[in-house]
Amino acid sequence: MAQSTPLILRLVASSVTAATRAGKIIRDIMSEGDLGIVEKVCTTGSCGKNDLQTEADRSAQRCILASLSQQFPEVTIIGEEGPSFCEVPSDWVVTDSDPEVLKMACPAYLQNIDDKDVVIWVDPLDGTSEYTQGLLEHVTVLIGVAVGDRAVGGVIHQPYYNYKREGGEVEEMGRTLWGIVGGGVGGFVPTSAPEGCRILTTTRSHSTPVVQAALDALQPDEVIKVGGAGHKVMMLIEGKAHAYVFASKGCKKWDTCAPEAVLIATGGRLTDLHGDSYKYHKDIPHPNTGGVLATGHGQDHDWYLAKLPDAVRQALV
Repeated sequence: MAQSTPLILRLVASSVTAATRAGKIIRDIMSEGDLGIVEKVCTTGSCGKNDLQTEADRSAQRCILASLSQQFPEVTIIGEEGPSFCEVPSDWVVTDSDPEVLKMACPAYLQNIDDKDVVIWVDPLDGTSEYTQGLLEHVTVLIGVAVGDRAVGGVIHQPYYNYKREGGEVEEMGRTLWGIVGGGVGGFVPTSAPEGCRILTTTRSHSTPVVQAALDALQPDEVIKVGGAGHKVMMLIEGKAHAYVFASKGCKKWDTCAPEAVLIATGGRLTDLHGDSYKYHKDIPHPNTGGVLATGHGQDHDWYLAKLPDAVRQALV
């Protein structure tokens, strides 16, 4: 991979291969049957219930951090599972790059970024609760690239895309979606949600009266409850829902950085429930305390904001 290739393209191209390798590790651990589940200790005061961690979370993060830090030692990388100082098996370290990303035209505003301007946010296994319950289609690997304080590049890997259960075995192919704001997307075909109805997606396992009040105010025709921020944003970019609404403080920067970048690259938008964009610089607190409102291409984001009750917004101050 030539150093003359713009840094943003190299970062996203390497993140695609790292996420794909992490997905293989996640599947291998599930196949072995010992998930090594522990409940994480909350240190932020805004953790949700069922905040679980598995051996797959830990191993996938070690793979991603080792792979990216070897290639980009000056880039700040923040992972959900904290820093990792363990020895990493050599076959977990991938240093090749996705050729399709490298062929992209780089947006002018990202041509001359410096390593020290970049923060990579990693959720090695988004949808851990669903993973432990066998709801494997909800699981994603998220690698988000922020420059300055904005999410500009994102990789969403779905390890169990199109999986089948036959005789107790899981067959999978998996897929990787990616996007660069102002540059384009790959791995999927963006699709608009159907007209004449309003379909919302929200949390499957962290509902509260405030979460429900926000949904009710938007008068949906259908609410699809799924796990993982990555999975919810995928519902928007593939036209299965119009908006993702989560009136809770339980989401973190590593949950939203990658999905936000991919969503914006398709013409969508992601903010908190006050209408403010999240910032992703290295010193920012990790919790997304204002909740999440994301809308797909062609949706009037401000309409959704205006419909939210003041009581919902006040709960997220």
